[in-house]
Amino acid sequence: MRKVLFLSVLALLIGTGTQSTAMTEEKKTYVPETPVLESDRMTPEVLWSFGQVGNTELSPDGQTVLFGVTYYHIEENKSYRELYTVPVKGGAVSQITNTALNESGARWRPDGKKVGYLFAADGETQLWEMNPDGSQPVQISRVEGGITGFKYSPDQKHIFYTKAVKLDDDIHDLFPDLPKANARLEDDLMYRHWDKWHDYTYNHIFVAEYGQGEITKGKDILEGEKFDSPGKPFDGLEEVVWSPDGKQLVYSCKKLTGKDYSLSTNTDLYLYDLETGETTNLTKENKGYDKSPLFSPDGSKLAWTSMARDGYEADQTRLFVMDLKTGEKTNYSAAWEQNASHLSWSNDGKLIYFISNIHATDEIYSLNLKSGKISRLTDGVHNYQLAVETADGKLLAQKVSMSQPAELYLVDPKTGKDEPLTAVNKGLLDQLEMGKVEERWVKTVDNKDMHLWVIYPPHFDPNKKYPTLLYCQGGPQGTVSQFWSTRWNFQMMAANGYIVVAPNRRGLPGFGMEWLEQISTDYGGLNIQDYFSAIDAVSKEPFVDQERLGAVGASYGGFSVNFLAGHHEGRFSAFISHCGIFNFDQMYVTTEEMWFENWDIGGPFWDQDNSAAQRSYSFSPHLFVEKWDTPILVIHGEKDFRIPYTQGMGAFNAAVLRDIPAQFLYFPEENHWVTSPQNGIVWQRVFKQWLDKWLK
Repeated sequence: MRKVLFLSVLALLIGTGTQSTAMTEEKKTYVPETPVLESDRMTPEVLWSFGQVGNTELSPDGQTVLFGVTYYHIEENKSYRELYTVPVKGGAVSQITNTALNESGARWRPDGKKVGYLFAADGETQLWEMNPDGSQPVQISRVEGGITGFKYSPDQKHIFYTKAVKLDDDIHDLFPDLPKANARLEDDLMYRHWDKWHDYTYNHIFVAEYGQGEITKGKDILEGEKFDSPGKPFDGLEEVVWSPDGKQLVYSCKKLTGKDYSLSTNTDLYLYDLETGETTNLTKENKGYDKSPLFSPDGSKLAWTSMARDGYEADQTRLFVMDLKTGEKTNYSAAWEQNASHLSWSNDGKLIYFISNIHATDEIYSLNLKSGKISRLTDGVHNYQLAVETADGKLLAQKVSMSQPAELYLVDPKTGKDEPLTAVNKGLLDQLEMGKVEERWVKTVDNKDMHLWVIYPPHFDPNKKYPTLLYCQGGPQGTVSQFWSTRWNFQMMAANGYIVVAPNRRGLPGFGMEWLEQISTDYGGLNIQDYFSAIDAVSKEPFVDQERLGAVGASYGGFSVNFLAGHHEGRFSAFISHCGIFNFDQMYVTTEEMWFENWDIGGPFWDQDNSAAQRSYSFSPHLFVEKWDTPILVIHGEKDFRIPYTQGMGAFNAAVLRDIPAQFLYFPEENHWVTSPQNGIVWQRVFKQWLDKWLK
């Protein structure tokens, strides 16, 4: 049994750490103490013990940062989330909530005197407020059915809140005399999305007066409309924004339903005027995504991100600004090939800060509106994520890397240098030896330069030979950047004794639009050759055991593994495919986002005159099963509606019928990801056991 000594995790946040008045109460939440580890190598249990920092917001006076930390209780198989504050100038971190229920959506009231947050004290999530030190919590809303989010108007006269509104009939509305019936009756597409069946409700925005007593009801600004804002399933309140004078709202919405919704990405920005009740489409001329609106500090301009082409979710994310008086719109990305995301205005409205991926890292950039010049502010082996905020002459940012979970930093915009503001996971990180992360460039089959990361095991010995893994990225248009994950964690793989090769093959952003767009309708083409170029180049190193190579990946990476299984010509000795496409024909008629399939595959398999589509279907892994000869672990979640779990079943069943060693790790309650602690640990253990069996 592990011998464990405990240290206070709060004392490790920053400095000596202090507790607010809320902490004097009996402890109700789960904030784990930091164990003294027996080994300096990562384990699945340690991986799931890191605190996850998020929900960051700077106080109106710019002096204090509000943020949340989520911890997972492995034994209870659940998460606990609490709120904290820390001074911008550094110093003690204060925990301001301490309950058995999770607080979420926290934000400062515009006058800085209260913190609003979402809390479900009586089973329904409502708006609560407390003092900045966590004292005197008071319930503010009593909206029937609860709310899902809120924002104060800058003048503090109103709030908007979001909630689900039932507008469609379910089976019991259709047949009220059959209360025990359990059925669905569908007549159009988009009846399920990612991991949830449509529940006959739509996300709507409500505006209510604030400060006139408890909020019980607001005005539904999308009343009767069967559309979602924020959009399902992933959009948040970054898609709804107040004007600085509190008289208008701008929100993003894809005002389509059913089949039309499944075929299009045409999301527009709508301006709602509180006084007149009128709604205006600001971006009707653009046919792709228009999202993440943000008013300038003086309210004269609106910035947002935009994609030009309908149905192409990986198109260039451009930075647009509109003069609200003249209606003039400017595309500041016109002469720039990178993406722009997580926009924020400087306090004087002269600059827009944003995040962009460049050569497999996510960096902070600024746009000077007067000159139109885009400048890169940071450079390093890291990802900055989420929008930055101007704090005491510096930028408050969240930074993560392959070797460290997210923490808060202050970045000097003149030098690009940063300094940590929080150290939530210092106690664990100080006890772990992380493997070296090395950047390389290798030549492809057509003599192009390809970027890749090589992650080495802790205590790497160049005189030894190591089993090596080729990591195949999903997306397919998702950069292999400096991300941290509880599943595809490169340091976890390295700690298991493997070298990891993670190429930024064709189809990934951060390397120009030509590199990004090559993959569409060419799934089995040059990007597969890029995988071979990466593993073949690194395999030449004397410390790589060429007889012990494996390939692993999820989603498009899972497809890649399934395809490699029929084309690898003896390179690999083990495969792991998570949520991977196996049969393209079946995938087309069982997935939900048809815009994705139509763009990336080229169209339906029955369109015999579509040469691009027919070429795509010729890459389907199920067509090459007769060439499979290598042990394969297949993993899938039943609630994965993006790539239905029958794709994983097909791959596993085919392998068994071919007498190929195989396992099927199936999660009935998981989706495209693995989100619960115990399932996550099972995933990591089986992942390691399978590779160790065939590569060690």
